[in-house]
Amino acid sequence: MKTIDNRFVAECTTYDFKRELDRKKKNSWLKTVSAFANTTGGSLYFGIDNDGQVLGLSDAQSDAEFISEAINAYLDPIPVFSINPQKGKNEKIFLDLNVAAGRQTPYYVNIDGRKMAYIRSGNESIPATSHQLFNLVLKGSNMSWDSLATTVERSKHTFTFLEREFNERSGGRWEESLLESFGLVTAEGFLTNAGLLFADACPIKQSRVFCTRWAGLDKGDTINDAEFYGNILMNLRDCKAFIKANTAVPWFKLPDYRLNLPEYSERAIEEMCVNHLIHRDYTELGAEVAINVYDDRIETTSPGGIKESSDLQRVDPSATVSYRRNPVIAEVFSQLKYMEKRGSGLRKIIEATSILPTYKENQKPFFRSSRTFFFTTIPNVNYGMDRAALESFADSRRPEPEYRPEDEIIIAKTYPINQKTTQKTYPINQETTQKTYPINSETRKPIGKTAQAILDILVSKPHVKRAEIALLIDKSEDTVKLHISNLQKKGIIKRVGSNKSGYWKVLVKK
Repeated sequence: MKTIDNRFVAECTTYDFKRELDRKKKNSWLKTVSAFANTTGGSLYFGIDNDGQVLGLSDAQSDAEFISEAINAYLDPIPVFSINPQKGKNEKIFLDLNVAAGRQTPYYVNIDGRKMAYIRSGNESIPATSHQLFNLVLKGSNMSWDSLATTVERSKHTFTFLEREFNERSGGRWEESLLESFGLVTAEGFLTNAGLLFADACPIKQSRVFCTRWAGLDKGDTINDAEFYGNILMNLRDCKAFIKANTAVPWFKLPDYRLNLPEYSERAIEEMCVNHLIHRDYTELGAEVAINVYDDRIETTSPGGIKESSDLQRVDPSATVSYRRNPVIAEVFSQLKYMEKRGSGLRKIIEATSILPTYKENQKPFFRSSRTFFFTTIPNVNYGMDRAALESFADSRRPEPEYRPEDEIIIAKTYPINQKTTQKTYPINQETTQKTYPINSETRKPIGKTAQAILDILVSKPHVKRAEIALLIDKSEDTVKLHISNLQKKGIIKRVGSNKSGYWKVLVKK
């Protein structure tokens, strides 16, 4: 616990202050013990007022014994806790009641026949709702919603979409036994909740996604909207298609290739959609994933926050502990190569956006969370740049061919200097001529349709693998490898980082 000017910092999510031990109104502080045990743990300090001033206790030993007896008598189950006497700078004694985050949730306070479980919300301990209580029961049973078995038989549903995705993306071949291995079907032949989500005709209503393209910077007039529901993989496909149809990718012709200047990174968009579909709270009925496309950004929200707070807070991806609310769903997405490792999704969104050609430092994606919702915001890196500004940006990236003296012979043959007018028009001994008429410059040759298609993919998905490129353009991996090698030789792209974890960068001068 931190102090400022000899006073302890104000109450927060993980600790609370009590001026004294109230022996008559035990529930006034036992509910905080329940809340700490049901959430992330914390400390309750007796002998400190709400301003953080140490008042001390007149009989700390007796109070400690009463606290221990009350917890053992009125908490069910009994959480792990410790009581430690502490001395303030004024030499007064206070008690630190530390409660560990429990594994046998929910932890109830049972006084006078009334059984109540509490959770921590900001600096308050409040009664758990029926929905929160359900999740606490799952947590205490070491289970997740997506792993729960249903009464729906396997024979009632097909999985053709999942099978096709697996065959195309995993590098393996689909087998019926994978349904049970993934946790989509029980040994008794019944679908789990996750199994229903991946079934072709998914009946789970709360799997809906609302997508809206708004006119302007806030929710006013709509340009386009759509609602997707059912199979979670179909939802992912449809969300990405909606965003692609409602965002722009301006392009400009350079001497030997076309330069795309996308507003958003395809990889960042995919990571965002995957993250919200996997980690949303499916037990929250009446809430759904919402994707809002504005002129300057895309904002996505989903039920189920990662912060034990009633307020909306910024999330630091580097300091956020990865927690899989739906481990079965997450494992299937991992097998389909939509996820690489735990906790990397938010960082990939930031990284993929920062590689875009027009990215600026103030356009870094950011994340926010409350106790009930998670928010992702990805800025439009082209916002504020009209067509003329984008064209000027692309024009400034046009490569300038190197001046080579040996080319003067070819220029002289092409533009004879024995005519006075010709010499004035084509002054071969000036560097400007070589820039204007780069006769031998290899960079003037177009790279071709296949190479251009590969280049377009590398701009928006710089971390893409050769196998995925081959699948997208319907060419062999050897063909892709050859074109990538040629693009590298021409100085159009380069590899940044290792072959395994690096990415492709389109080389443009700045």
